[in-house]
Amino acid sequence: MTPPAPRDDVRERIVGAAAEILRTEGSAGVTTRAVAERAGVQAPTIYRLFGDKDGLLDAVAEHAMALFSASKTSALTSAPASTDPVGELREAWGETVRFGLDNADLYVILSDPRRGRDSPALANGVRALEERVRRVAAAGLLRVAEARAVALIHAAGTGAILSLLEQPIGERDPELATTLLDAVLDRILVEEEESTADEMPAAHRAAAITLRAVTDDLTALSAPERALLAEWLDRIIDSH
Repeated sequence: MTPPAPRDDVRERIVGAAAEILRTEGSAGVTTRAVAERAGVQAPTIYRLFGDKDGLLDAVAEHAMALFSASKTSALTSAPASTDPVGELREAWGETVRFGLDNADLYVILSDPRRGRDSPALANGVRALEERVRRVAAAGLLRVAEARAVALIHAAGTGAILSLLEQPIGERDPELATTLLDAVLDRILVEEEESTADEMPAAHRAAAITLRAVTDDLTALSAPERALLAEWLDRIIDSH
């Protein structure tokens, strides 16, 4: 008698089958019967593991996003610090937009705040964005607080992808996402003239943001001293 397959193997097989149907037929094609047939399981198994179709779709979306977020995180940790952190940020933005457009049904699922806010994969993606923004700040190129920059970039990216998905593929504006990113970067990046004597408040803010980005790396200071420095810098940043 053949022993039953381990629970994790069955779950992975079901998620893989559902993901394939989702890619080829959209969310409407992801029925428990179709998934069960493709995965080689009984329909009650799907209900037992995922609860219902929504639970299965959540699992599929989480799996796909986890793979994408892992690739972005791996690229950050394996590559040396870029001499062009803004270019690195632009490249990551483009990859995210392409992922959203290539995985429309998955992206719509994850962009639903009721589903996405508890997603570990989305949280990892945001952390990757935070690290890219920190690198921009550490290079002295950021003129707003890091958290503010992350929020603006994330909101613009989500809005761009969803707006493009609303349009027929042949009618999508190929420059829409880039134009939105340019607008955000114009708002958050330091301009050359801001380092002149006439713009000292902006220069002070940029300097505070730059130092704040590397505060945790200042090992010459104790942990309490770094925390105090971070508090002072946050006050400077918020005061301008």
